[in-house]
Amino acid sequence: MQEAETQYKRILLKLSGEALQGEKGFGIDLKVINGIADEIAKAHNLGVQIAIVIGGGNIFRGIQGAANGMDKAAADYVGMLATIMNCLIMGEVLTSKGIDTRVQTAIAMPSVAEPFIRKRAIRHLDKGRVVVFGGGTGNPHVTTDTAAALRAAEIKADVILMAKNGVDGVFSDDPKKNPDAKKIGRIGFDDLIKQDLKVMDASAVDLCKQNSIPIIVFDFNQPGRIEEIVCGGKVGTLVGSRLGGRA
Repeated sequence: MQEAETQYKRILLKLSGEALQGEKGFGIDLKVINGIADEIAKAHNLGVQIAIVIGGGNIFRGIQGAANGMDKAAADYVGMLATIMNCLIMGEVLTSKGIDTRVQTAIAMPSVAEPFIRKRAIRHLDKGRVVVFGGGTGNPHVTTDTAAALRAAEIKADVILMAKNGVDGVFSDDPKKNPDAKKIGRIGFDDLIKQDLKVMDASAVDLCKQNSIPIIVFDFNQPGRIEEIVCGGKVGTLVGSRLGGRA
């Protein structure tokens, strides 16, 4: 592993489950997940410590199950299992590329993954292993965005990289629907919530604010973005309290 001077030493990458499905509309597109793993590998090879949280929306979304008559808590547990499936596949793809990887789950299933233990996760990161967190927080009624913010706080991550599919940052409106939507280069936590900009849910943003963890929202479809961010490049949108001089 090549050590390099980077702006961030420990990052948490948040991926939506939908990011893994590519154009398939459901499940996992192995070409897409291999491409994401290659991007992660570039940053890992710089010596950056990397943790990952993945959603499960490509397989099952608890909110959809509840809308179809399932008990909300039961539907959320199914969604948590979907995140673990994604994490196990991501772990295997990263391992196949020579990256030492550990999957930890908030729901105990010792035959397939480690249980989430904060100090063990930090030890893995210190040893240069990528850690993939599955199962959300282990509790229903909590999104994977909040799980990402919580895990970032627990492992003392320097930043959360919020990967978006085809949208490079935070915009004043949905750029896919409104061509006049303006990109926002930087924004504070309070303004993000006040303006109801749909980046992360409000509880996740509040957790980041409480723990002074900045969020960078970027388009993971553009090659080299993760590497560029960890090296200090001005990519996407920076969300945080202390925004420095970024334009």
